[in-house]
Amino acid sequence: MELSELSKKNKNGLFSECEKLNIKNYKSKNKKELIALIESVTIKQEEREIPLEPIIENKLYNGNNIDILKNIANNSIDIVITSPPYDDLREYKGNYKLDLTELGKEIFRVLKDGGIYAMIIQDQTKDFGKSLTSFRTAIQHCDIIGFKLFETCIYKKLGCEGAWWNKRFRVDHEYIHIFLKGKKPQYFNKEPIKIPSKHAGKTMTGCATRKTDGTTFKSKEVVINHMKCPGTIWDYANGGDKNKLKRQHPAVFPDKIPYDLIQVFCPENGIVLDPMCGSGSTLVQSKKLDRTFIGIDIEPEYIELTRKRLKEECNYDIPCR
Repeated sequence: MELSELSKKNKNGLFSECEKLNIKNYKSKNKKELIALIESVTIKQEEREIPLEPIIENKLYNGNNIDILKNIANNSIDIVITSPPYDDLREYKGNYKLDLTELGKEIFRVLKDGGIYAMIIQDQTKDFGKSLTSFRTAIQHCDIIGFKLFETCIYKKLGCEGAWWNKRFRVDHEYIHIFLKGKKPQYFNKEPIKIPSKHAGKTMTGCATRKTDGTTFKSKEVVINHMKCPGTIWDYANGGDKNKLKRQHPAVFPDKIPYDLIQVFCPENGIVLDPMCGSGSTLVQSKKLDRTFIGIDIEPEYIELTRKRLKEECNYDIPCR
């Protein structure tokens, strides 16, 4: 926006421009400072908008994910699903040293307004204390990059090891941070992931919701629906989906996780990105759900692993760059 146009706006109008550009901490500034701030951010964004290679559907890229993401156009991806290497819990052939915040900035740029970035992550335990990497990452993605934390779901691992531990609890969960770009999700449909209700069809007394003043609404009789939303705790078998090919990767998650996330947050004509595609679970499920996908991994062996899975499970031959 030109300076002449900005100068005509009142402070509320300038506040709206700041929100569009995801500028933080702007409300304490005067009109002159707001205009300068908006111009500065706009110039930086324009400098980054170089001619880019058009998105090629259903493709694998081998290389550094941040470098490759720079070749993807702004506001072009519907959902990003990935599980980054964290806290050195696995050795990825020594190649997976990355800055999650810098990666997050590129993901934010390529996501459409209302797009979703789902990150599956956990914390290392060392000397009886958690690393807090997952929490720091969530805060940095919101405060530094401009995401909203739409929700954090708990991926509960069924059949998880560690029952014999006698000095701490068995760790049978990971976090699924669901970051949102913009005001609200562009697409949201939880119908496909609903689960059977325990008391389906029964008439029960309840719904006495507590008000902000501490009092409650009057209880009433309700008929329990046959299906319900799973809420924020999602149960998945932690068995690698009994897929020997997938197990060639050192750190995998259940295929059902990306399958569910894609159904909930990605429209039928949407594009799915996994910038650390690893064993290819996100991409295989994207193909099964007829979504377009882009996969990136720095390790050629994992690109080949993903290619094999797509061929075996989806009968799809994938090109690679």
